[in-house]
Amino acid sequence: MSANIVGLIGLAVLLVLLFVRMWIAFALALVGFLGFAYIGGMKAALGVLATIPYSTVASYNMTVMPLFLLMGTIASVGGISGDLYHTAYKWMGHLRGGLAMATIAACAGFAAICGSSMATSGTMGKVAMPEMQKYHYDPKLASGCVASGATLGILIPPSLGFILYAILTEESVGLLFMAGILPGILLAILFIITIAIITQRNPQLGPRGPKTGFKEKMASLRHTWAMLCLFLLVMGGIYLGVFTPNEAGAIGAFGAILITAITRRLSYRAFVGALVDTGQITGMILLLVVGAMIFMNFMAVSKLPFALADILKGISLPKHVIFAAIIFVYLILGCFLDINAALILTLPIIYPSVIALGFDPIWFGVTMVITMEMGLITPPFGMNVFILGGVSGLPLAVIFSGVIPFVFSMIACLILITIFPQIALLIPSMMK
Repeated sequence: MSANIVGLIGLAVLLVLLFVRMWIAFALALVGFLGFAYIGGMKAALGVLATIPYSTVASYNMTVMPLFLLMGTIASVGGISGDLYHTAYKWMGHLRGGLAMATIAACAGFAAICGSSMATSGTMGKVAMPEMQKYHYDPKLASGCVASGATLGILIPPSLGFILYAILTEESVGLLFMAGILPGILLAILFIITIAIITQRNPQLGPRGPKTGFKEKMASLRHTWAMLCLFLLVMGGIYLGVFTPNEAGAIGAFGAILITAITRRLSYRAFVGALVDTGQITGMILLLVVGAMIFMNFMAVSKLPFALADILKGISLPKHVIFAAIIFVYLILGCFLDINAALILTLPIIYPSVIALGFDPIWFGVTMVITMEMGLITPPFGMNVFILGGVSGLPLAVIFSGVIPFVFSMIACLILITIFPQIALLIPSMMK
């Protein structure tokens, strides 16, 4: 039996194990180990099993993930999100749909220091939903803008999505972070335009909030200093080459602790809770990554990804048609799997094919993260929707229907980045 056939059988067995609800990390590790043992022998497979878990977890590059997670959780419990919403509220609340627009702006600002969409969804849901309910916003618009705006948490750096992509592909975390800045701003603008169109067609869905004077608007900017300091410190340091992404994560986490401690917003209980949350999320992701690395070794010896790359190169279709098909597959997967798990499952197979087609790996990373964002709000497995439903008490059906217009905004963002790849590659190209 050829190695390629063994690889295909391994994929089929993996799908069966997932269908019977085996934990994804263990399914990846089991199929990877048995497949490697069949092709390379039991001794070699045991060697992989003995070295991969330790080498993966002990890798210096892996430290970037818990550090940025800690920065985001500290910022979340420290009330920085409320400050950002307060400022955006003062500047945009008087517009038609202004509170929803302010929510998007606040989500974008919080994303610049958080890195997690789920954390952004839970935090902004507590801050923004009561205000929009107070001014009788349509529940679909209110919940849709919060759930969708929260997805900016993994596009605007620092981003857990980019860190995961970098770990799986060995691309530069710093370049990926820089690549997410302009697409993140573009997507936030598209969300705001979507809200403007919705409320223009039916003003009752998003009534105007109270007007504020220019002096009050300027005074509200003082609430943004914590976010600006952390973002400029972390991203500025990476861009200028002052420190590596790992060092930036440590400095950002320390900065978040220092700022929230100085402003007396970080209690001992909140600090311990942030540490526990960071540890739990890190442990879950590390387990997935270890399983993925074992599975990737199996895929490498089966040579299946390279065979797929050769097949795709031989297909007489434009490469962008193939890329659109890949995105469509990820959208379908996002409806049934946690999108992080879907990325870990498929990237070892898809990535070599994408590179063989001539796509830039940094640009592809941005498109993958936007696709991951869509997976966070599409039914039936939209984690942002579940979190917001728990925070707000709204039925999931209402929230899922509310995010539909914003999904089209994400698709528009993907199209624009595909037509104009420099949107993603401009800042990284200035660093090289």
